[in-house]
Amino acid sequence: MYRPNSEHERGIIELNRELLRRINKELELVSIDTVEGDNLARVYDVTQYPAVIVTDSGGVMQRSWMEGSLPLINELSYYMQQ
Repeated sequence: MYRPNSEHERGIIELNRELLRRINKELELVSIDTVEGDNLARVYDVTQYPAVIVTDSGGVMQRSWMEGSLPLINELSYYMQQ
């Protein structure tokens, strides 16, 4: 989750690009300025941005990173492979 046209947008986009290059997977980029983003922020109690939320197939949060502390590619890869 991120806010477009903000100082942290570039980091999220670069993280997503690197994920695609290394493990051929992408994050679902959700703007917090949309209805969907607002709803997801409430569901997962996201109060700081950018935020990366990993959920299982049932939507249960497995791991989160918030407030500029973006995950390493290896961390995301681990959770995305499960």
